[in-house]
Amino acid sequence: MAAAAEKGKGTNVSDIQGEDDLDEEPGEVIESAPPLKVGQERELGTSGIKKKLLKDGVSWETPEFGDEVTFHYVGTLLDGTKFCSTRDNDEPLTVKLGEGQVAKGLDHGIITMKKGECALFTLPPDFGYGAEGRDGVPPDSVIQFEVELISWITVVDICRDGGIIKKIMEKGERNERPCDLDEVLVKYEMTLVDGTRVAKTPEEGIEFYVKDGHLCPALPKTIITMKKGEKVKLIVQPKYAFGETGRDATDEFPTIPPNSILIIELELVSFKSVIDVTGDSKVIKKILKEGEGSVVANDGAVVTISYTARLEDGTVFEKKGVDGEQPLEFITDEEQVVPGLDRAAATMKKGERALLTISHEYGFGSDVAECGLAVVPPGSNLVYEVEMLDFIKEKAPWELNSQEKIAAAVKKKEEGNVLFKGGKYQRAGKKYDKAVDYVSEDGSFGDDELKEVKALRISCWLNGAACSLKLNDFQGAIKLCSQVLDFEFHNVKALYRRAQAFIETSDLFLADLDIKKALETDPQNRELKLLQKRLRELQAESNKRDAKLFTNMFARMSKDSSVPTKKLKVEKADQEKTEEVVAMETEFAGNDGPATSEDSRMAVDWS
Repeated sequence: MAAAAEKGKGTNVSDIQGEDDLDEEPGEVIESAPPLKVGQERELGTSGIKKKLLKDGVSWETPEFGDEVTFHYVGTLLDGTKFCSTRDNDEPLTVKLGEGQVAKGLDHGIITMKKGECALFTLPPDFGYGAEGRDGVPPDSVIQFEVELISWITVVDICRDGGIIKKIMEKGERNERPCDLDEVLVKYEMTLVDGTRVAKTPEEGIEFYVKDGHLCPALPKTIITMKKGEKVKLIVQPKYAFGETGRDATDEFPTIPPNSILIIELELVSFKSVIDVTGDSKVIKKILKEGEGSVVANDGAVVTISYTARLEDGTVFEKKGVDGEQPLEFITDEEQVVPGLDRAAATMKKGERALLTISHEYGFGSDVAECGLAVVPPGSNLVYEVEMLDFIKEKAPWELNSQEKIAAAVKKKEEGNVLFKGGKYQRAGKKYDKAVDYVSEDGSFGDDELKEVKALRISCWLNGAACSLKLNDFQGAIKLCSQVLDFEFHNVKALYRRAQAFIETSDLFLADLDIKKALETDPQNRELKLLQKRLRELQAESNKRDAKLFTNMFARMSKDSSVPTKKLKVEKADQEKTEEVVAMETEFAGNDGPATSEDSRMAVDWS
């Protein structure tokens, strides 16, 4: 009755947002204004609505449009005449904000209130009952509401189509929410609109992976919006429930009829984060116990771990740090353990415990491994239960002085060279990148150090470009070589390697220009000449294809126009094109192919 009486000149959320006479959203959100003190009054935005704080609330949160709020109010005219009140029967009103269930200005006022707060709102006619008025309120009256906000329930339209409405009955802990890969523990009870219970979890709840789904589509869609410990009430439309088919009766629960709306009370008890470490689902880490803080080991850290390693059938093949065994200490990204364990350890926090599922590609591969407790057959997938006991991270560049930075860069470059010689180009490239980080331009180096720093930077860029070429990352090679050429315009190695990359990306013209520049500096370079020869062959092949294409095109044009033309011979066109290519190459001298031996002038800089 109170809600119906109050509706009067209400409004919908869309009406609120579309008001032309509002320069900004009404509400007490004035960036520079301090919070109201008890007894103070302020206009909310430029709406004409005034708010006087009578009693301060608790916390800092306020409701939003769409939330279900419960409050007491007393409505009066400016002369004090009361026209409505919930205090008379001591029955607070519950409404959904923004749906026209109360005067529009009252909606706008309540969204500025905290739980337990009392305030007096003065509403101009446009935000009260307007020219129509209502029982006890003359037309065009300024009215006042004394409001006490008791509580509210946050309401969320999960899919934004009204299909799953979530009411938050109890807020969760922290801010983390589960993702599709995570394993969740939930409790729920599902009923039909008439109250018939059709599903319920055991008392301890039920575990499942979000991506696998459970019961009906509404559950995984809702769970990824929840925090640990959060309790919600869902109103689920049939398309997110059991649709047109419904569900047959089970031993415990009755049938769910077709096109049934469901009411679900759901609690997210806890969840275990699951991380795809390698991005290809071949090393999966499920966190069993959260670690300390936010810092992870990262590459290059000295880590100390304990673990039990098993095959998929449960056979234990190795233990470290458990049952009397010593923990394992190793440096990440140094291939001292199987790649999957190496990569996962770099993502762990101190004190973290995790279950790793490692595909054979990141384990022992196709080799037989003789381990301490059992033999690992070829192609075996592995399971490690690991705890990060401690780690010492590499010092970051900003933690070092200039001489320490140079020494660290030299060490990383040398480590990269060893990896390159061993054919481990990806890891070598990462070492060169790290070396450059230590001697970046924003480092504070003295004048006597700048020459050494510049040489180190250029050497690592060149070696990194060599790694990129080996890995067929031609754009990466072009970028690194271009960085070198920004400092040394005629650096032969950079021109040579960039020309190689341009050839592989079919940019023959730019390759030609780089080769020409390099030969101006080193006209006798054997590798450059070999690359120039290869380029000429590719240009000739390209020109032959073009000649054939144009010959066929002209032949079709001649045939279509029915004009007698002299037939061109493809062989003659090819010869002319080849002569044209030779002329072009005379004009644009170019760069050579890849080095074929380690003592070549184009090889990686091992110094």
